[in-house]
Amino acid sequence: MFWEESFGMQLEKFLRAEQFIFHAPMSEHTTFKIGGAADVLIFPSSAEEVAKIFKLVDLFDLPCVILGNGSNVLVRDKGIRGVVVKFTEKFFGDIRCEGQRLTACAGAKLQDVSTVAAENSLTGLEFACGIPGSIGGAIFMNAGAYDGEMKNVIASVKAVNRNGELIEFSGASLQLGYRRSIFQENGCAICEVEMIMQRGNIDDIKNKIADFTARRESKQPLDLPSAGSTFKRPKGHFAGTLIDKTGLKGLRVGGAMVSKKHAGFVVNTGNATAQDVLNLIEEVKRRVYEFHGVTLSPEVRIIGEE
Repeated sequence: MFWEESFGMQLEKFLRAEQFIFHAPMSEHTTFKIGGAADVLIFPSSAEEVAKIFKLVDLFDLPCVILGNGSNVLVRDKGIRGVVVKFTEKFFGDIRCEGQRLTACAGAKLQDVSTVAAENSLTGLEFACGIPGSIGGAIFMNAGAYDGEMKNVIASVKAVNRNGELIEFSGASLQLGYRRSIFQENGCAICEVEMIMQRGNIDDIKNKIADFTARRESKQPLDLPSAGSTFKRPKGHFAGTLIDKTGLKGLRVGGAMVSKKHAGFVVNTGNATAQDVLNLIEEVKRRVYEFHGVTLSPEVRIIGEE
């Protein structure tokens, strides 16, 4: 495309060659292992770089998508036009602990942040030990499990807005609810998270993590690519239970399948397209509504060109 060469020349002024890829297949950058190519995929290593990227995106008038670990998204088969900014452990994953204050850059894996907290006898993040996302993505979605959620530990968040300005949000201002946050509306890129933790007994913390890990491994389909839980929890119900009671475990559309191990997960059996997944989601929604009168909504973010 006509803009790519000049855009790439601008990126070279402040990023290393390994920090951006043109025509990047998103199947290689999401846990679902599905998705067409992004025009350009960028891996920032600082808030300052994020600010420069956003200013460049604005200058070229390009659409821009922000991703964490790519664990809660489905990229459509035609890929993503414009720019994808992806926060990764390699480039933006620093974790620091000072007393009861735990600070993590957006690309740090949530599992690693949970481990660092445990190693420092800090309690409150045990629930996150098996969630395969980044800390930035966890805040974007207010990730939670086993009666824990991110909103319980966040003190503040540093983010960059689309004008390239660094903004600090207090935890109380993030409008955190069930799988939602203010970042789903304001377009800011989460760059750093500060958490205030409680002191705990290290053996109790490790035992809780071991318990949650065992439960997750026994119940969830960790052997096949997925985007995590496919559907949000409907009020008064559990999505997986409704799908199971409708007899949909093992239901397939192309390479996409309702997990035989946990009905709340749609998995990629090896060659699924995004359209396979979307068609399966619609069929599950139709049958569950027909059987139970409950409307399911996807938890997974669906992005890219239709």
